[in-house]
Amino acid sequence: MTAIKHALQRDIFTPNDERLLSIVNVCKAGKKKKNCFLCATVTTERPVQVRVVKVKKSDKGDFYKRQMAWELRDLAEVDAKDASKENPEFDLHFEKVYRWVASSTAEKNSFISCIWKLNQRYLRKKVEFVNVSSQLLEELPKTEESVPSGESQSVAGGDEDALDDYQELNAREEQDIEGMMEVCEYAISNAEAFAEKLSRELQVLDGANIQSIMASEKQVNILMQLLDEALSEVDTIEGKLSSYEEMLQSVKEQMDQISQSNRLIQISNTNNGKLLDEIQFLVNYMDLSKGHIRALQEGDLSSSKGIEACINASEALLQCMNVALRPGHEKLMAVKQQQHLFTELRDTFARRLTNHLNNVFVHQFNHFSHFKMTIPQFYRSSCMSLPGHDQSSTLSQHMAELTLPKHNPLHRDLLRYAKLMEWLKNTQREKYEGLSRTYVDYMTRLYEREIKDFFEVAKIKMAGTTKEGKGNKFATLPRKESALKQETESLHGSSGKLTGSTSSLNKLAVQGSSSRRSQSSSLLDMGNMSASDLDVADRTKFDKIFEQVLIELEPLCLAEQDFISKFFKLQQHPTLAQGEVEESDGGVPSRQPPPGEHRHFISSTEKDMVRLMMNKIFQSIEMELNSLIALGDKIDSFHSLYMLVKMSHHVWTAENVDPASYLSTTLGNVLVTVKRNFDKCISGQIRQMEEVKISKKSKVGILPFVTGFEEFAELAETIFRNAERRGDLDKAYVKLIRAVFMNVEKVAIESQKTPRDVVMMENFHHIFSTLSHLKISCLETERREAKHKYTDHLQSYVINSLGQPLEKLNHFFEGVEARVAQGVREDEVSYQLAFNKQELRKVIKEYPGKEVKKGLDNLYKKVDKHMCEEESLLQVVWHSMQDEFIRQYKHFEGLIGRCYPGSGITMEFTIGDMLEYFSSIAQSH
Repeated sequence: MTAIKHALQRDIFTPNDERLLSIVNVCKAGKKKKNCFLCATVTTERPVQVRVVKVKKSDKGDFYKRQMAWELRDLAEVDAKDASKENPEFDLHFEKVYRWVASSTAEKNSFISCIWKLNQRYLRKKVEFVNVSSQLLEELPKTEESVPSGESQSVAGGDEDALDDYQELNAREEQDIEGMMEVCEYAISNAEAFAEKLSRELQVLDGANIQSIMASEKQVNILMQLLDEALSEVDTIEGKLSSYEEMLQSVKEQMDQISQSNRLIQISNTNNGKLLDEIQFLVNYMDLSKGHIRALQEGDLSSSKGIEACINASEALLQCMNVALRPGHEKLMAVKQQQHLFTELRDTFARRLTNHLNNVFVHQFNHFSHFKMTIPQFYRSSCMSLPGHDQSSTLSQHMAELTLPKHNPLHRDLLRYAKLMEWLKNTQREKYEGLSRTYVDYMTRLYEREIKDFFEVAKIKMAGTTKEGKGNKFATLPRKESALKQETESLHGSSGKLTGSTSSLNKLAVQGSSSRRSQSSSLLDMGNMSASDLDVADRTKFDKIFEQVLIELEPLCLAEQDFISKFFKLQQHPTLAQGEVEESDGGVPSRQPPPGEHRHFISSTEKDMVRLMMNKIFQSIEMELNSLIALGDKIDSFHSLYMLVKMSHHVWTAENVDPASYLSTTLGNVLVTVKRNFDKCISGQIRQMEEVKISKKSKVGILPFVTGFEEFAELAETIFRNAERRGDLDKAYVKLIRAVFMNVEKVAIESQKTPRDVVMMENFHHIFSTLSHLKISCLETERREAKHKYTDHLQSYVINSLGQPLEKLNHFFEGVEARVAQGVREDEVSYQLAFNKQELRKVIKEYPGKEVKKGLDNLYKKVDKHMCEEESLLQVVWHSMQDEFIRQYKHFEGLIGRCYPGSGITMEFTIGDMLEYFSSIAQSH
């Protein structure tokens, strides 16, 4: 218990300037035992406060905490239950009765004794002790009662032990004993003798004292008389001291009462100060000026000044409503009334603002929609935009220039309400979302009509380009009007139900189709057309129209998305750090959550909301773009090249501005369609190559898809110069050139009129020339392969066509070479009967110069029939034949020189004669 007492004094009472005098381990009577300690304490400062403190051990650790305290002056009665028997139970009567059970009767008695002593010392029997043994209620000695509490722990504490009877010797007594022991040397060695000596001397001294006392009886009587007088004086003084003490006790009680009153006054002043702070807080932060109330109730939302006043009033209202009230404020009637006022003002202003903005949306929508006509009405009334025909609407100007109306005035007017929309978003989410839906509904109808009209005009202009085109070979390909109409209807949906503008477009497309090439015309069209017939002017005009469409759509979408983000306060970027509490003017605390909380969630939700609104407003853009792309692709499949380049560039630009924007996403989706059309165009060309048929009655020449590839590559290089999607073109090049190679070989094999080598030689020469001219880096391997094929087939054709112009002479020398191969020496071949000199001269005489020239002339005519004029390879082939013929001639001369040495046999014509033959034949033709 001593250790616990020391720990409690150190940890609990010393920090509170209190001294622990007694302690008892108790638990409440009649309940589950939860032990605690009752402590009797006094303060170390005056006036002294005596308390009974309840201390309990903490559930979370091995430390004690102060649970409850009672002033001793509030203790009315101490009931020990039984004075004659040992009973650990006792009751303390404060404002109510507390029933305790001590851990032992000794601790209980010690604690009650301490309470009694403290009561006697400081309260003078104000506490009633019932069933307490009289031994525990002994009066304190007078001497102890007069000792100040700070000087006598036995009086103040009541629980300290009495001093022992043993007392130390003083210095004089020690000296006397030492001197006496020095006189008696045997005091240590013979203690009994020393004790007897001391006893004898003590008896002598006692006798001397008695004699001295008897001799001084008179002095004793006098002394006793003086003592009696002193005692009477002491009694008198004690009486006076008792009266003084009673007077001081009364003064002490009055001083205690004054001290208690001062403490209560101090507490009252502190409470008054706190109350004043609370009132000032509520007045400062929950008071809305009359001007703000008037602005919220009656403010003009149509003027700039009124809007500014409403913005300031709404921010002040939001600030008042978001004040972080302290505990208990919600129970105040004034606070409830003020909150009710704020709620009514918020709801009233929210209704006014919502109705006003709805009216603004309707007014602006009607303003932009006034006097607008549909495309068929416009074209019927303006006779296809005849010059000089004035329209009451601005649509004519937009349609003539192919531009979309700008909504900057609408955005500028509405942005004045952006802060009010932010306020509405923070206070009335349902009304905010309702306004968002209303705006989206109105703008969806407005943009749908404008975009539809805009694309209808673009389609009409696109289809109308054919009316300016001149007649060409493509016009010779008839198409049924119903078929084209059906194709055009498919661009606007499978339902087949067309609006007036779509019907007009169909008629224009049908009329235009009769004067231009078929929509299936491409670089591989066979028969009546070739790539050279493509109308570059029409394609350039289509490219400008398509570019203009994209140029008009980009700022429209970006401006609308920027306006939605600003007006509806989406995609905001908070700047406060996490955990900070936002404060406005005057440091008003706010109940709004820190901006760092759920920041990622809010940002992603707001981005999704912008995306949904943009998708709703511009839901027709992607469909119209796909329809326009399909129409352009049907008019001319080459348009997919232009569209791929333009669309790729605009997608790249949009992604640089904002990768997550609606424009970037939509153009990216449309780009997929364009790329699909481009791939379909390339696949169509390859399929047409595979389906090509050649005439059996005429020579083949340069195949149409070979020249078509040349013109396609030239056009593609022009279109894709510095384009972002160059890789797509390179892949298409590889597919096309491999298909060209494969189908050239296929046609060469199937050719009946023209030798295979000629078909291969001429077409691969053309391919090689085209690739060398265009310098397409990805086709460098194919360029070398084309050159190799051209060279191989040229050599093969020359050898096969030239054959053996000196046939008998060839057979003769083949026999000579056979004999040499069999082991006959070259100079002994002339001794062979079949290969002697006479046989050689006979064979040579059969090929005079005139016959040789005649044979060569026939050969030239044969080659001329095989070769086509477009590639102009006749002279190249003829020169190669000349070289081959000279090679054979030199070979024959060599054999004559080696096998018939000294015979003087020579050919009937020389190399010079041969060169003259070849030259004269070429010039004559």
